[in-house]
Amino acid sequence: MSARPLDLLDLDRLLTPEERDVRDSTRRFVDARVRPHVAGWWEAGTVPARELAREAGALGLLGMQLEGYGCAGLGAVAYGLACAELEAGDSGVRSLVSVQGSLAMHAVHAYGSEEQRERWLPPMARGEVLGCFGLTEPDAGSDPGSMRTRAERDGDDWVLSGTKMWITNGTVADVAVVWARTEDGVRGFLVPAGAPGLTVREVPRKLSLRASVTAELSLDGVQVPADARLPGARGLSAPLSCLVQARLGIVAGVVGAGRECLETALRYTGERRQFGRPLAAFQLTQAKLADMTAALTGAALLAVHLGRIAEAGVLRPEQVSLGKLNNVRAALEVARTCRALLGGAGITLDHPVMRHMANLETVLTYEGTHEVHQLVVGQALTGIGAFR
Repeated sequence: MSARPLDLLDLDRLLTPEERDVRDSTRRFVDARVRPHVAGWWEAGTVPARELAREAGALGLLGMQLEGYGCAGLGAVAYGLACAELEAGDSGVRSLVSVQGSLAMHAVHAYGSEEQRERWLPPMARGEVLGCFGLTEPDAGSDPGSMRTRAERDGDDWVLSGTKMWITNGTVADVAVVWARTEDGVRGFLVPAGAPGLTVREVPRKLSLRASVTAELSLDGVQVPADARLPGARGLSAPLSCLVQARLGIVAGVVGAGRECLETALRYTGERRQFGRPLAAFQLTQAKLADMTAALTGAALLAVHLGRIAEAGVLRPEQVSLGKLNNVRAALEVARTCRALLGGAGITLDHPVMRHMANLETVLTYEGTHEVHQLVVGQALTGIGAFR
């Protein structure tokens, strides 16, 4: 392989030395702790989540974009670069980190009381305490406003009942941020693992994100004290704002998955010989490699640009939707094309391509389906909402 595809435009010029250090240290972590093992984790449908979380915490990767409480306080671009390296290892590993930091920790940081922040955020930043984010329900995925989970007052306490589905980190979480409908609108609650009435079941038989914990949370009259409610969270805008933060990680993260596939294809086509010469010597192969490099380079530029907008404090939800729409589509198409370039070898776990391809099918759906983000962008363009 004569060139790393994303180096052609010298993208490092857009980054600060600190951002490059974050990227490089995360890449070393992935090289040492993820790449040698992830195919086996994926095949077995397991992941050492707690062990990885502690190691990621030691590197400052958990809640890295948050200020104070033991968090690194880095910018959105640095966070995106870390997500790209984690997802180059596996989307499930990136999900572990981004759900912890951008969903669970961000919810506490943005909407929690000072007591809640002091209690939960420092051990979560160290990876000693894991969190999950309970918003999606079996009948309320793309339409979270239709959630059925309810929280009702019982004296000074709250009683929660309902079901949350597709919850990353669910079976290993020490605390769940659960969103529920109340008489005053949607509110967030911190529900500790093992609370009476809380049942957590791992989702079985997954064909994607297999190196990730995915669970169903059932709440049957779960009673929590008044101080379990996130006092600053009022309405559906609170959980949706958390999703905007997490989607920034996806926008950048999928570039890493696509890059891993493209670099694998470059190596393979340079070594594999057919008709007396390397596959990379054929015009059709080079055309595909060039097109994929163009798509991923554009996606990487978009990720950095959105990160800079976020750092300026002017990021809008529709901009993140455009980023997720474009970049996940680009990465998935790259993975599919690379799988074809590897031929039969592309369907085995000896190479990471089909694993990434399967994972990206889930990334296309979660935190807003492809179609939902199309409608968000469409509404921004036309001023007309087309969701109902």
